[in-house]
Amino acid sequence: METPHPPLAAVLRAAIFAARVHATHTRKGAAAEPYVNHVLEVAALLAEHGAPEVAVIAGLLHDTVEDSSDDPEPVTLAALAAEFGEAVAAIVAEVTDDKSLPKEVRKALQVKHAPQASASAKQLKLADKISNLRAMIASPPRAWEHARRVEYVGWAGRVAVGLRGCNPGLEALFDATYREAMARLAEEA
Repeated sequence: METPHPPLAAVLRAAIFAARVHATHTRKGAAAEPYVNHVLEVAALLAEHGAPEVAVIAGLLHDTVEDSSDDPEPVTLAALAAEFGEAVAAIVAEVTDDKSLPKEVRKALQVKHAPQASASAKQLKLADKISNLRAMIASPPRAWEHARRVEYVGWAGRVAVGLRGCNPGLEALFDATYREAMARLAEEA
């Protein structure tokens, strides 16, 4: 069931929902910025590049299922569907990793499944990777050595290969961000 709220109200409801879920979360980077900044950036990138409203809302909510698994009341895809509609929940489902799998398996599955994702999920995933690469440039995780950061950026590039053909603007921004990240890592080597 789609939400009966006007578009801006639905987006703001999703932003509030995401802010509540991520209220105690911080990014892994040295700056330890509030995690909600990430989902806001992802949603902004989607909106700025003409993604459909449903993708913008899913962008705000895309990490709520994964990041609430240890909460007293974890967010479920069913709860997202009830609150924001089946279409939003379906996109979130496409981009949500199965945290019961080892990290390397989850990463391999992202590369494998990227080409089969819906256009909205591909756009969301591209915006997510752009945001993550920007964070890697500005404030890399403290414990990540140079080799791990190089591996992460390379992996993001492999995922992005399967996301092509959905949004030329986001693809060009990803490419520019990827090049900037690789250049920064090359300078540090």
